[in-house]
Amino acid sequence: MNLCGKNILITGGARRVGFAVAASLRGAGAAVYLHVNKSTPPEGYPAVRADFAVPGEADRLLAQLPRIDVLINNASMYQLNRLDSADLELDRQHFEVNFFAPLALMKAFAAQAGLTDGVIINFLDQEIFAPTPAGGAYALSRRALRDATLEMARLLGPRNIRVNGIAPGPVLPPAGLEESRMAKTLPTVPLGRKVELEDIAGTVKFIIANDSLTGVIIPVDCGQHCFRT
Repeated sequence: MNLCGKNILITGGARRVGFAVAASLRGAGAAVYLHVNKSTPPEGYPAVRADFAVPGEADRLLAQLPRIDVLINNASMYQLNRLDSADLELDRQHFEVNFFAPLALMKAFAAQAGLTDGVIINFLDQEIFAPTPAGGAYALSRRALRDATLEMARLLGPRNIRVNGIAPGPVLPPAGLEESRMAKTLPTVPLGRKVELEDIAGTVKFIIANDSLTGVIIPVDCGQHCFRT
């Protein structure tokens, strides 16, 4: 797929990795629309607002936009919450944001009238390769989205809608957590450094451009998935 002139929706696109990808794709000639929740949209980027923790919010998102050619499910929720904690509501919120919202968007994307060539990219996490004890509902919801990515690739392939995933390694510390978390992680990564934002954006462009690529999850992680324990 040629990016020039294509309509792209990026969820959680106003900051961090989402905005780095948005700026890169717009620079390549795409029309980029952002989904935001509480963030302020960057100037010049059309945006739609929805709280994915509320059931049904994601279902109505695409109806507010022109036909979308590329859907990038980047929005996520991350809070430390072991599965043996008593906070079941927090578990539910993780699944609403990290699984049900992107699943609803994938279905709405595929249902668009006149769509004959489409791309879906789901952002995942290193937890899909080697879950940690603290991963909790976050890790479970990410693995559920991984499985949905592969199944939707199989189901939508005959319609020339390609579905792939990206599993980043350490790019930025999770929102609200200290930089020391990154300092602890990086020495365990084979390349010994963080992932650059431009490498994430470059992988997104590669997936969009490669018309033979579907049902693939690419770890962009400086080798972390090979040796995580």
